[in-house]
Amino acid sequence: SPSAAQPATAETQNILEEKEHKFPVFKAVSFRSQVVVGTNYFIKVHVGDEEFVHLRVFQSLPHENKPLTLSNFQTNKAKQDELSYF
Repeated sequence: SPSAAQPATAETQNILEEKEHKFPVFKAVSFRSQVVVGTNYFIKVHVGDEEFVHLRVFQSLPHENKPLTLSNFQTNKAKQDELSYF
């Protein structure tokens, strides 16, 4: 199961910046991680005003040399919504 939610780090923001987005604001707020054969990152992202999205981004193992993959996302989230597995 994913780790406890924690404040976003510079590394979390770097994960976001590798993916294209079409929002005026795209700032990581918090994240959880889950080690699988690679790592799933569950990231709460502020996208402007009172709007948030939740992203699941997969990072493969370093030796596989693959780009990050957006596995899933949830829109219409609020700041207080729990960041959980999806």
